[in-house]
Amino acid sequence: MDLMGKVVVVTGGGNGIGQQIVLALLNKNAIVAAADINLDGLNDTQTKAGSLGTRLSLHQTDISSRESVQKLCNEVTHKHQHVDVIINNAGVIHPFVPVSDLDDAVINKVINVNLFGAINMTKVFLPVLLSRPVAHIVNISSMGGLFAFPKQTIYGASKAAVKLLSEGLYAELKQTNVGVTVVFPGAVKTNITKNCDSHPVALDKFERFHPGMSPQITAQRIVTAIEKNTFRLHIGADSRLLSLVYRLAPNFAINLLAKVMRMAMDG
Repeated sequence: MDLMGKVVVVTGGGNGIGQQIVLALLNKNAIVAAADINLDGLNDTQTKAGSLGTRLSLHQTDISSRESVQKLCNEVTHKHQHVDVIINNAGVIHPFVPVSDLDDAVINKVINVNLFGAINMTKVFLPVLLSRPVAHIVNISSMGGLFAFPKQTIYGASKAAVKLLSEGLYAELKQTNVGVTVVFPGAVKTNITKNCDSHPVALDKFERFHPGMSPQITAQRIVTAIEKNTFRLHIGADSRLLSLVYRLAPNFAINLLAKVMRMAMDG
């Protein structure tokens, strides 16, 4: 897909990977609708877009709400006439604790944002995408959706569901004009961990153990995947390596990852 002049909706466009995706798309001469629940973050994206911001619209949206997503769709189609691509990037994690220690409200938030956010966006925007000559859906899963990360179990479950959602959509839409990309980023240097209300010492240890890839590089690879109509995209050596080990020896991979996580959090 040539992104010049295409209308792209990016959720989580106010920070981290989402913000960098917005900027990368603008540099490809796309028209971008950035959606985020955080209006300050959206305004920061507008500032960073600079002169390219004339092709950027901002939309405060709660993707866990079908009504809010429908409002987003109405706003974007009214302003830009159509939509060619949706990028379901917005996501949250939870504190680095076992499932037994997680509040139900936290569990519900993770599932509602990570899974139902992607479902809501797909259900609302798919009829619009099907009306276009060429269109695309991008779902951001995680390497945590490929294999179990101890103390991020609910997050992993939500991202595993996004993986299966994407694979099902790929099969259902294979004979249509809508392509599908599912992305499995490894560790990325963003503020997602800062927003999970976890223990700051534990987070500091984890991030020093595995600092992650830059969000700029991550965003560029996602944009390239849209252009090339790539179905599965692993970003980072950690995602590729752990995926391979898990396929070859799943029990070994889970035990190894549990040991590595203990070293990261306790070392």
